[in-house]
Amino acid sequence: MASYSLTTLWYERQRYLPGVLAVAFSALLIALQCGLLLGLFSITSIPIDHTTADVWMGASEVSSVDLGRPIPENTLARMGALPEIERCEPYLQGFAFWTKPKGGSELCMVIGSRLGPNSLGKLDKLTPEQCGMLAEEGTVIIDESDVKKLGVEEKKEATISGHPVRVVSHTRGLPSLAGPYVLCSFATARKRLPVQQGQTTTYILGRCRNPKDAPAVVERINKTYKDVEAFTKDDFSRRTRLHWLLRTKAGIALGYAAALGLLVGAVVTYQTLYAATIASLREYAVLRALGIPRRRIAGMVLSQSFWIGIIGIALALPAAYGLALAVNQFTRVHIVDLPWLLQSLAAVVTLGMALVSGLFALRSLRQIEPAMLLH
Repeated sequence: MASYSLTTLWYERQRYLPGVLAVAFSALLIALQCGLLLGLFSITSIPIDHTTADVWMGASEVSSVDLGRPIPENTLARMGALPEIERCEPYLQGFAFWTKPKGGSELCMVIGSRLGPNSLGKLDKLTPEQCGMLAEEGTVIIDESDVKKLGVEEKKEATISGHPVRVVSHTRGLPSLAGPYVLCSFATARKRLPVQQGQTTTYILGRCRNPKDAPAVVERINKTYKDVEAFTKDDFSRRTRLHWLLRTKAGIALGYAAALGLLVGAVVTYQTLYAATIASLREYAVLRALGIPRRRIAGMVLSQSFWIGIIGIALALPAAYGLALAVNQFTRVHIVDLPWLLQSLAAVVTLGMALVSGLFALRSLRQIEPAMLLH
C-alpha cells in the first residue's frame, strides 16, 4: 500500500504538489509563529533567567517579574533566618520614565541590584569592569539595541523620573519587550523609582546552600507569611512567560496567527486531496472492478495523505530553522527560538492536519462504482 501510494504521488506529482506545498507552508508558519512566541516571551523573564538566585520573594499574587510591588526591605530577615539559605539580598525593579536629551520620553524598566562578585541580582551580561562603572551614583548601562529608542549614546546624559543619569556602557543580548532595561546599582535605582519610598524593595533574592532545597524554602515561606509570596527561579520564569502569553493581547494575537496558518494549510490540503481523488475516480473504479474492497482504497488515500504530510514537513522544518537563524543573526537577538520539542510538536500537528484532510477527502469515494467504466 505504501509503495503504491508513493508511486502514485511521484507519477501524479503535478496533481499533488499544491497539497505538499500547503502542508509545508502550514508547518513552516506554525513552527516560526510558535518559535517567535517562545523567543519573544523569553525576553520578559530575562531579569530572572540571567541572575543566580534560587528563590525570589515578592508581594503576594505577583503575576510577572515586571509587575512587582514594593515590600518592606526588612522582610529580608525572614528569608535569611531559614537554615537552607546561604545568602539573600534586596533587588529593585520597576517602570519609570526616561527623558531623552533632545526631548521626548520613553517608558523604561529600571533594574537595581548589588554589584559584588557574588551578587544574586546582577545580570550575567555585566562584566566586572561594568560593575565598577555602576558603583558611581547616577551611572547606568543600557543594551545596544535600545540606544536609538532611548536617544542617547555612551557617555551621554538623560534623566529618569527627574533625576539625572549618565550612560557609561552598553550590554549586548538584553533586548526588552515592555520597556528598555536600564541597569544600575541599588542606590541609583532607589532614587529613580517613584514607587519605592522609604525602606522598601521589589524582591528579596536568596541562594540556597543546596539548590534542590529551593522548593522546600518556597513552600515554607508561603505557608508562614501571607503578605509575601515566594517562587523558585524556574517557576517564576515560567509564570512570567505564561502571563505574557495568556493574559496579554500580543500573546493571543500570535496564537491566533499560528492557528490561522494551520487552518489555511488544512483547507488547501483537503481541497487538493479531494480534487485528486475525484480526478482518480476511474482508476479507483478499475480497482473496485478487480475486487479491491472500498476500505483498501480508502487506506490508500489516507496513505497518500500521510506521505504528503511527511514530505511537506521534510521541506518545512529545515526552511524554518534557516529562517530563524537568519532572523536571529540579523537582529543580533535570539528572537526566534526553535527547540527540538517545538519542531517535533509542529511536525505532529501538521501530520495530523494532513491525515484529517485525507479523512474528509474520503467522501469522494462514495461515488466509486464499476459501472462508471461503461460511460
